[in-house]
Amino acid sequence: MALVSSKEILMKAQQEGYAVGAFNAENMEMVQAIVAAAEELSSPVIIQTTPGSLQYADTDMFFGMVNAEAKKAKVPVALHLDHGNSAELCAKAILSGYTSIMIDGSKLAFSENVALTKKVVEFAHAMGVPVEGELGTVGGKEDTHEVKDSEKSYTDPEEAKEFAEQTGVDFLAVGIGNAHGFYKGVPKLRFDILEKTKSLVSIPIVLHGASGIPDEDVKKSTGLGICKVNFATELRDAFTKGVKEYIEKNPEVFDPKKYNGAGREKVKELIKHKMHVLNSVHKA
Repeated sequence: MALVSSKEILMKAQQEGYAVGAFNAENMEMVQAIVAAAEELSSPVIIQTTPGSLQYADTDMFFGMVNAEAKKAKVPVALHLDHGNSAELCAKAILSGYTSIMIDGSKLAFSENVALTKKVVEFAHAMGVPVEGELGTVGGKEDTHEVKDSEKSYTDPEEAKEFAEQTGVDFLAVGIGNAHGFYKGVPKLRFDILEKTKSLVSIPIVLHGASGIPDEDVKKSTGLGICKVNFATELRDAFTKGVKEYIEKNPEVFDPKKYNGAGREKVKELIKHKMHVLNSVHKA
């Protein structure tokens, strides 16, 4: 199957009351793991790359890997730019073949965020590509994207409504106490903000920083209108643990296929668990 639009995947999720996992890939093995898990569980899936990952291998390289796996798959697979940090990078991802993009202007003043997001929406929509925006800053660090504690802010539901209307974004990432990276304690999500935002905004809502959020809170979020849930840190951790465990048991190994394959299997099992949490199994 050819790569599909994230909007197509998320509108179905919104209508049927489940969420789709958006999993960040760092290499070929993680791409393979994500698609293999989706195939085994008949789940739609979104594969993402961050600007930091795109400094390691560019948009053409990631498109080539994801497209190759998607062509073999029977389930819907989308390729998304996560935390696009400039209009230029968004345009580059679109030209490479990404089927959705995110422009993250959440650290800007509201009016500046609107202006930047609207600019990206205009040229992306002209190319038939949906756009994710963000309002309210999600804390923590992911690759080169970092929001300090002093910069964190909750999404204002009334502003979210205004932002969606003024920019024309297709889905919206919100700040409800979530953060990138592993949490130092148990995160306390503001479900009241999520409920209010959902009542005012009709487009699919996105939860970033889900690595480390308890499964029951992720499930509750999807029940309150979250349609896309992002996972990155946990996947990197799983892949690294798989590699380390294999090398510790086989210290003489020198074939990357052996230990990278072990990392791939760890990632696949983690993703299958997350798909059950999101209730996206058999929704392809």
